[in-house]
Order: sequence, then C-alpha cells, then structure tokens
Amino acid sequence: MNGFDPARLDEVLRDFAADKANFHSLLVERRGVMVAEAYKRGRDHAPWSPFRRDVAFDADTRHDMRSVSRTVTGLLWGIAQGQGLLPGLDTPVAGLYPELRKLAQRRRGLITIRHLLTMTCGLSWNEMHASSALNDELRLHWRAPAPYLFFHRLASPPGMRFNYNAGCTAVLGQLLARHTGVTLPEFARTQLFEPMGITDWVWDKDLRGRPLAFSGLHMRPSDLARLGRMVLRQGQWQGRAIVPADWLAQATRAHIDTGDGRQYGYHWWLGKVEALGGKHPWHAAFGNGGQRLYLVPSLDLVVVMTAGDYNKAEIGQQCSQLLKRVAGAILD
Repeated sequence: MNGFDPARLDEVLRDFAADKANFHSLLVERRGVMVAEAYKRGRDHAPWSPFRRDVAFDADTRHDMRSVSRTVTGLLWGIAQGQGLLPGLDTPVAGLYPELRKLAQRRRGLITIRHLLTMTCGLSWNEMHASSALNDELRLHWRAPAPYLFFHRLASPPGMRFNYNAGCTAVLGQLLARHTGVTLPEFARTQLFEPMGITDWVWDKDLRGRPLAFSGLHMRPSDLARLGRMVLRQGQWQGRAIVPADWLAQATRAHIDTGDGRQYGYHWWLGKVEALGGKHPWHAAFGNGGQRLYLVPSLDLVVVMTAGDYNKAEIGQQCSQLLKRVAGAILD
C-alpha cells in the first residue's frame, strides 16, 4: 500500500469511523497516490449560526475550510508577487492606505507586509473568545479591514511576537485585489483553481459583500489534497508552474515561534511528527473545527482532515494524534 502497513492503516480507518469526535473526512495521499479516503456523517454549522445540522459527508460534499482559507490566500499572494503585481514584503502597510498615513510616522507605521504574512504585526487582537462579541475575527465581518486592524493598540514591537490575527489576512486579501485589479475569488479561479482542474468551490463574503480572505473558502477535501500535492511538488502541477518555488520555500520555513512548540511561516504552521524511527517536519494549513492539510515532505505525504468541532481546543489534539497514527503506519 505505497509504503504503508495495511493492517495498521486499516486500524486507523476503523477507529476513525468509530471515533466520537466530530470528524467528517480523512484523506491520505502518498507519493502521488490516494491511499485512503474516508467520509462519514457528522454535525456542521456556519460561523454565524448556532444551529447545527446533520450532514452525510461524501467525496462530492464541499466543506467549510475556515482558516485554511488564510493559507490559500498566502498561496495567491505568492502567485501575484511572482507576477510582479504586488509591493515588496518589507513595504510599510500604513503607507498603502491614505486613511492610515497619519500612522506612518508612529510605531504602527513600522508594520510591513511580511509582518502580516507571519502574524507578527504586534497589534492587540483577540480571536480566543470564539463565540462572543469580544472576538475580533467576528467583528471583521462588518468592519473595514485596514482601519479596524490598525486602530488596535500596539502590544509588542512588529516582528517580535506571534499572535493569530484574521485582520492580517483580511488586509492581505484586500491589497491583493487592489493590485491585481480583480477580486480575490476571481484571482483564485484563474491563477490557482482552474489551472489545477478545481471547479467545485465557493468563497463566502462578509456582510458588506467582500470576500472573506481569512475564512470564506469551501471546497472538496480531495481538492484540498490536490493543492497539497502541488505544494509538495514545489508549486508544479502537471508540468505547469502554479506557485513560484522560491515563494513556497520561504513560506514554509519557520519565521516565528508560536509559543506552543510549533512555528509559523507565511500563513503556514510548522511542526514535527514521528515516523520510521525519527521526527519529520511538516507544514500545514489549519482551520477552526478540525480542518487540516498536513504536508510531510520527507515522507512524501499529504493528509487532509475535515471536522465540525468548532471552537473546541480538544479537536486540535485529536488532529495531531490522527496524523501521528497515520505516519506511524508507514513502513518505508
């Protein structure tokens, strides 16, 4: 089974089917071959709705990817930068917005595009109160991204501390649309999805009709796995360069510690998993509720998970354990 122990992988899949955690799918692809693809019924709900519905997930069901959208926005930024359409990464962000130019001579004027990509802008931001009015991410659904982000107080010098921040991605998405001349979904369609044969997706908008760069993407898990394989191939898909390889090399290396044993790149999480008697680095896209795209280059491994345990800390640990069990089933 492409380097897997069939009995151990079958055990993982049986336990996945019986798991009481609200997982919806598990896809395992190695060396370019889909080794396992499992779906099951589970509960799901939209970010703005408290009402859960029961869904029979299958290969044709689009899933809410939540903050996996941020990583995809980062890929789009890399594509546009490779085309020479965007400002350099060390460009101060406040100088790109007339309404923020008063900040350019203050410390907030030191925040650059690179700080947005690494979530190190230093501005106070709270996404921890997931379902309350104190959640800055929820407020972004009806606020103008750049003013809302930049009028938060500066809690630490830019570049010094990681703080997960939807506002960073919202501003990147807005700048990308401004400099490319098309909307974020349109740029995604023409420059990323269609060239890879990905057609079944939607990108939600906020209450003002603006695409939600930080949480709006819905797509099939198999298409997310396809994106992962493209990244493992250094941005190539069927002989075509999709994302510049030098961008991916920079985006998937550690730029800052997250404070929980992991690191962060340009909208990619980084960590390690045990397999074949050693620890193997991974980089991943994370989304609230248990959405995961794990890439393990040294194992030539892509693992996709979707779930519906939104705003629950335990699902993160369960995803990590599931990745560990999948990697542990590899024989060579």
